[in-house]
Amino acid sequence: MTSRVTSLIPERASSLWKMRGFLTNSCSPKKFRSRHKKLVFAPTKMPDCVVIFDTERKSSVFLEAERLGIPIVALVDSSMPWEYYKKVTYPIPANDSVQFVYLICNMITKCLMLEKKKDGAKGPGKKATIKDRVESTSESEGSASDEVLVVPYENLAPMSCADVAESKQLLDKLVVVKYNGALGKNMGFGGPKSLIEVKNGSTPLDLIVNQIQSLNSKYGCNIPLLLMNPKNTHNDIVKALEKYSTLDVDIHPFEQGEHTQHESFVSEGCEDKWQSSKHGAHFLSLMNSGTLDVLLAQGKEYALVVNPDNVAGVVDPKILNHLAQNSIEYCSEVTPTTSNGLINFMASSLQGMFKLEDFTSDHSEKSVKGFKYIDTRSLWLNLKAIKRLVDTSALNLDNLSTLKLFENSIGISIPQSRFLPLNCTSDLFLLQSDLYSFTEGMFVRNDARVSPSDPSIALGPEFEKISDFKRRFETIPSIVKLDSLEVNGDVWFGADIVLNVSILLPLDQYLASLLGYLFLHGKVVIDASPGLTLRIPGGVVLEDEEINDPTDI
Repeated sequence: MTSRVTSLIPERASSLWKMRGFLTNSCSPKKFRSRHKKLVFAPTKMPDCVVIFDTERKSSVFLEAERLGIPIVALVDSSMPWEYYKKVTYPIPANDSVQFVYLICNMITKCLMLEKKKDGAKGPGKKATIKDRVESTSESEGSASDEVLVVPYENLAPMSCADVAESKQLLDKLVVVKYNGALGKNMGFGGPKSLIEVKNGSTPLDLIVNQIQSLNSKYGCNIPLLLMNPKNTHNDIVKALEKYSTLDVDIHPFEQGEHTQHESFVSEGCEDKWQSSKHGAHFLSLMNSGTLDVLLAQGKEYALVVNPDNVAGVVDPKILNHLAQNSIEYCSEVTPTTSNGLINFMASSLQGMFKLEDFTSDHSEKSVKGFKYIDTRSLWLNLKAIKRLVDTSALNLDNLSTLKLFENSIGISIPQSRFLPLNCTSDLFLLQSDLYSFTEGMFVRNDARVSPSDPSIALGPEFEKISDFKRRFETIPSIVKLDSLEVNGDVWFGADIVLNVSILLPLDQYLASLLGYLFLHGKVVIDASPGLTLRIPGGVVLEDEEINDPTDI
């Protein structure tokens, strides 16, 4: 194989078969250890793929490849433990007979030779330039072959808390960029969503500032926060920043139009709705203004670009550590849709390749059908890579397909607690319920919630404005065990109400270890007839009920 594809010097090819595992002590492993000596490959970047034939004896390779985010191809059979099967990106059902191993090796060799032939058509020794890659991206956009590696959040190695100096060094390389152009007019709020009270008197702006302050205090680092504000929200944001003057957070507000090349975007026919899908363009405008060069001069290497509608978009050292350890240039936070129920939840726990057409940025319940992941539009970017692409005018960040321009890009399947949009009072209901609490600026999901997805909440137009929403609830009901809630009409809620699913059906021991419980769809529907005022008394427990008048309670 190595002779035909010339991946090694011919004299060294025979030594390859003695190789046992690979060393990953550095960020970019390049030394491979054999029984007698070390083999040094010419390329310094990580392998694009690892092929494992004997899945029972290569556990160390499994763990190394998984930690580095390297796709795994492996022969699998029914006796393979689940803990290793879920790490396989491309499983091949087969036994490990010598005939089948030969067949796989032969197919890999042919594929490599075919790709080499395609590259050779561009000219001998000619390497694809950024321009070539941009053109290739444009030609292949929308192609079914476009894929992205999605790594489950649970597979990421935690950042070591023991070495504070190492953690400080890593966090000192980060800058956070947050937008405040999302307005709350559709909820009856006259300012930016960043100033809406979401939990215990705290606003989304309070949460991200407090979280950065907590990290700065814990590790002694300096994570700056860049706030980009359109003209109609800039003054409100600057006024709100006055209360943070005593905190150890370096905050830089920018007014769009003054420091950037583009004005804020609004939807056609709706002046109060922020086009969060355009926040990538604003980030690039900020970088083009000279800010990128300043950040690089200060030693900053990574940027977290937060979706303005995502209340839970904050710094996660675990993700940053994974990017640094694996030289990731582009990382998009994605979350599984709930359209496929338990089957989709089970699939989301596996690391694998997914087509770009499997992703959507519209997270509304009707729009996610047929998709596997929601693109949350929270991005982690390598600033040096941004500099490389900005200088060639090759980059835009409007969609997930942009990742093809980067040397090493992935998606990370994040937990629900990292994607909590605030677009209506139904979203506010979730945030203020007992389903979530927050500590040090981060939302924490209630451990009593067994289902992987949040309840579906649909409040009628009577609850549309924040002022009406507050008046109609004495306290937000308990929804930890709820599947869905639908409320229509003139409905008022008392205090300490509990909304539940009435039955949980345990699975057998094996499936329970994987999924926990199978949920029966418990739905509470409260629909007051026109002209009828319906008051739900305090302290009641509603389980799988449909209520139309007081006699139904």
